[in-house]
Amino acid sequence: MRRTLLLIPHEFAGWPLFGVGWALLFLVIAVLAFVGWESRRGGVGAVAAIRQIAGFALMAAVILVFVVPRTELVNSLGEPVGVAVRGYGMFLMLAAIASVGLAAWRAERAGLGADSILQLAPWTFIGGLLGARIFYVTQYFEDFLRPTWTETLLSMAALNQGGLVVYGGFIGGFIASLIALKRHGTPIWRIGDVIIPCIFVGLLFGRLGCLMNGCCYGGACDAGPLAVRFPAGSQVHAEQLLSGELLGIQGRPISSPEEDPPGQSRLIVDSVRPDSLASQAGIEAGQTLMIALDSSYRDEVPLDRPVEEALPGVFVLQGDEVLARFSPQDLPAIAEPVWGTQIISSVFAAIMFVVLLIVERILHRGPQRPADATTKQAWSGGRRPGVLMLVGFIAYGVLRIVLEWIRVDEKGQFGTSLSISQWVSLVVIAASLIALFIRWRGVDGSENGTLENENDL
Repeated sequence: MRRTLLLIPHEFAGWPLFGVGWALLFLVIAVLAFVGWESRRGGVGAVAAIRQIAGFALMAAVILVFVVPRTELVNSLGEPVGVAVRGYGMFLMLAAIASVGLAAWRAERAGLGADSILQLAPWTFIGGLLGARIFYVTQYFEDFLRPTWTETLLSMAALNQGGLVVYGGFIGGFIASLIALKRHGTPIWRIGDVIIPCIFVGLLFGRLGCLMNGCCYGGACDAGPLAVRFPAGSQVHAEQLLSGELLGIQGRPISSPEEDPPGQSRLIVDSVRPDSLASQAGIEAGQTLMIALDSSYRDEVPLDRPVEEALPGVFVLQGDEVLARFSPQDLPAIAEPVWGTQIISSVFAAIMFVVLLIVERILHRGPQRPADATTKQAWSGGRRPGVLMLVGFIAYGVLRIVLEWIRVDEKGQFGTSLSISQWVSLVVIAASLIALFIRWRGVDGSENGTLENENDL
């Protein structure tokens, strides 16, 4: 886990980088230089280029002055110290570049043209981002509630604090893509077959981003190749502190996380591990305890570093009596093993990418690839367009159902033990199976049949 890869400092030579600062100055200089160059060239093309760069520069200036400063991290005094380059964001960027680039290459090879992907990419990205955030906010709605509606909406929109759900991204991106495809008249089934292997490439990198961020982990397990151990400061480490596990306490919670204030838990001690921190503090079986994270060590973080780097201590109380207080240095530096569901997802994504390419080859078996453009499109769509995409949907749905059994971050819904992601997976699998049956029966496998049905949804 490495949540922050780089911290871009707040200021350089006494002047801020963002807001009204260096970045805006460099933008203005670059735009003026471009305008001067185009003005010397003259002509209608120069005027059009200047108008385009003016629109881009205005949008960039708004982002630099008003948006980026709101993402800056602060120190213990609340002063901005810089913009964090997150490991999660880096891998999301890699996922976008790899998946879009591969999809453009596949679309060109399939006779659909790379432009069909490049036109689709902004819609898919924006729809996916909105879908991922809406899914997360809906799932954890109570965590975003604030005293006023304005504060609540701002907390929901604070993407720099994390909170995206892959499934929501798939759904939002899929809906946005359908709208874009309809507008441009692109054959939906054929473009779906082009894109689906690339989605698994994006999933491979995206889940590695989750590993860097320390999220989307599984439940406790034994040490092994599929287990990971996260450092102090991670969500896993904090949860294991509150459960008493890292203190050497085996206990039963007497309240749910939703009932307790953030950073607190209540439990009944069943046993205490010998030579543990709890044993040294004199904690015994049968006691009813409250464990609370101690944030008073925030002031130990240097003022040039973000306060989020502060590690918590721990209070252990029985009623109003403080039984023990542990500083961050007293606590274990690493959490106990949990299932590395991020690694499992990435490995599965790589396997599914290869499997889908093999399935694609099987579906394309038949007549030799023709040279003329019309029949080339029929061949490139596959003998049964849409089948590859639906197989990919089913595969991911099955994976998500299995992974949810070893993940611990979603509770059961609708009076069952199935999480919301598992319910969505069941719907996706059922809908895909029905569509797969219809496509398999409705397309006869001939070139004419493929061309006649390529624009059907």
